[in-house]
Amino acid sequence: MAVRRAKTGDLSRIRDLLGQVLRVHAELRPDLFSDHAVKYSDEEILSILEDSATPVFVYENAEGLVCGYVFCVRKEPPAKAHLKPLKTLFIDDFCVEKTCRGKKIGQTLYEYVRAYAKKEGFDRITLNVWNANLKAYGFYEAMGLKPLETIMEDLL
Repeated sequence: MAVRRAKTGDLSRIRDLLGQVLRVHAELRPDLFSDHAVKYSDEEILSILEDSATPVFVYENAEGLVCGYVFCVRKEPPAKAHLKPLKTLFIDDFCVEKTCRGKKIGQTLYEYVRAYAKKEGFDRITLNVWNANLKAYGFYEAMGLKPLETIMEDLL
């Protein structure tokens, strides 16, 4: 059982897990998400895996099955007079296989990403989570994350 950088051979498994995340989002917000689409094409996933600015980490169990992933993006916006320069590691996508949940895989992945961010000199880790996704929201709170901002909406 190990966390490692994702490789091109993980493509089909990553695609399957992306589908699980999409289905959760489509159930929570069918007004926004289609459960028949994909977030990234195979070509986009391969491009992400090859880009050092978008590290992807996977959790591989003892049988060699990828049970989860974390897609990350380095963000260093240009400095502005009113804002301090920050080096942020943004978690773009996070998934643990539904049949593998409750086994500390998510915690292991997050702790790995946190150690990576510290080692690489990031100031912070950020992510977006849908308020309706109570399990994910609770998990992130348990990992020590706190709300940064809130986006409000008025559905018409």
